[in-house]
Parts: sequence; C-alpha cells; structure tokens
Amino acid sequence: MKFLLLSLLFVISSFTSFAYAEEYIIDIPFGAYNPELNTPAEVWYDPPQMYVTVGDTVTWYNDDKEGHTVTSGEGSGRFGWMSDNFGKPNKIFDSDRFMPGESWSYKFEDSGTFSYYCTIHPWMEGILIVEKQIPDYPHDATGRKLEFPLLQYTPDRSIEVNLSWDPPVIKTHEKIQFVYQFYDPQTNSNLAQMKYNFIMFQNGQEIFRDEGLSQIGGDYRNFVFSDSGSIIVRIEGIHSPSVFAEASVTVGGDVKNKEQRSVDFTAAVYDNPEKTSHAIYHPNPAQRLTTYYELMLFIILVPAVMFIIAFAWLNKKPKIKDETSATVKI
Repeated sequence: MKFLLLSLLFVISSFTSFAYAEEYIIDIPFGAYNPELNTPAEVWYDPPQMYVTVGDTVTWYNDDKEGHTVTSGEGSGRFGWMSDNFGKPNKIFDSDRFMPGESWSYKFEDSGTFSYYCTIHPWMEGILIVEKQIPDYPHDATGRKLEFPLLQYTPDRSIEVNLSWDPPVIKTHEKIQFVYQFYDPQTNSNLAQMKYNFIMFQNGQEIFRDEGLSQIGGDYRNFVFSDSGSIIVRIEGIHSPSVFAEASVTVGGDVKNKEQRSVDFTAAVYDNPEKTSHAIYHPNPAQRLTTYYELMLFIILVPAVMFIIAFAWLNKKPKIKDETSATVKI
C-alpha cells in the first residue's frame, strides 16, 4: 500500500513538473557524416528547423554511422569546409561527441533563434526558434497574475475606474477589446458622460490615443497589436463636461485637477504563433452617447416649443365682433 501511494505521488509530481513543457526529437539521419552522400532532401538534422517554447527539451538521436556533436554557432555550409571553414561555435550549448545509437538532450530556458552545427562535420547545420511560453491567464507587465475587472482610483480618490480585456491573453495580430467603466466610490454608482483620453504605450512609445465620452458609466476600444512587448493602458483627464456633476465627484469641489485624473494599467503582448500579419485595421469608433443625448433633447424640446407657440397663438387670436347686436338707426 505504501509503495502504491509513493508511486502515485511520483506520477502526480512528474505530471505537474512537465505539464507546461514538451519534449521534441531531432534525428541525425544515415549519411550525414559525408556531404557527398544524398541524405533525404540533403537534411543533416531532421527536421532542420524547429519551433519550440521556453522550457521545452530537445533531444537529438544519432542514427548515422559516425559520431556527431550538436554545437551552437554557425556551420560552414555544405562546401565551406573545403576552404578551411570549420564553423564558429558561440558556447551557448555543446553536446560533445556522441556515438551512433546514442542521444543528447538540452532544455531551452531562454527565447531566441539558435543555429547549431556539428564540429566534426561542419556542413551539418540546423536551427531552433525558441519562443516565450504564452500563459493561459492575463498578467501585468511584471508577470503578476490579474483578475478582472482591474480597479484603479484617480489620485484625488474621486473616481474609480475598472478595466478588462478580451481575449484575456493578448497576442499580436489578434483583435483585443478593452472595456472600462467609471464609478463614484462614495455612492458606488456609475458615472455617465465622463470625458477622458484613452492612450496606449508599448515599449516606451505611444502607439494609440483617442478622446472618449463614456456611455452610462463605461466605454470600450478595439485594437490590434503588431509587436510583442509590455504595454501601458492609460485613461487620463477624466472629468464630467457638466460643472455641477464635476463638482459633485471632486474632493472639496475643486475642479482644477481634472487633467491630473489618470489611471494606468499594465499588460504584456505575446507573439502570436498562429498569425504573422493582419489586414490594416482601424479601431472601431467608440459608441458615444452625445448623439443620443442631443437626439433626445431634440425630441423633447421641439414638441414643447411647438406647444408653447401654439398656445401663445391661440391666446393672441383676435375676437370677432357680434354685428347682430349693433343698433340700427333710421
């Protein structure tokens, strides 16, 4: 029983350790030792190019008749060795010589593009592209896991802003919708018709800016990122266009600090393994309520004005004299 429990714990721990990593195999085919032999499609490492993720392990199997190495660096090309070019190692990884029937493995801890070759047979070349592991949860620029909605307060504590985005993991060349709302923290009620600027920075550069007017406390923006890297989503200059409403959500009634009312959120954008480009994309214009408010005002005011005019006109209508009551003198 004790042995069974230990075995079960071992299986569980093994599964947990490798749940987010995979093992890939590269074969060294027969004939790789001789550049004059025709290996399948002249492939010295099969496959010659492979995409893996940080944390993955790659294993090379030697199915040739001679020993080989897997050494990071630049090889000579098929005929470069004839001109005394035997490759240039860069000391990132090196298997040393392993014989036919043997294998060698390496776990990649860093992202990047790694070319490699055999120091014994420098025409043998391969390449590995190691990409960052994409998490299955949203996180900020420091890697801290996030839970939606994210909450921030303006410096004067007068406005609460929450933010979320969909899909939760941001990838390049994929439409992301940022949704946010404004609240009065004193009453926990939505703040409608709040003016603001929506700005995004990526890798230290401003990449998007737009003015907005919230709808019943909230608004949204769509965006497609072309590059990976950390981002800052900033909502600044938050204020109400109404002086009365502005004073009601401002500490001490001070309306001079509206430009200082800003909040920042951070996130990370990952390279999309499934998409390398996207069509020219224009962010959807925000659905603002200004037009609706003006339309409602028009619908209410026009009949009211017409009623007042009609009422005034009826009151000013001249009276008709009763000629039958007039006395006729002969």
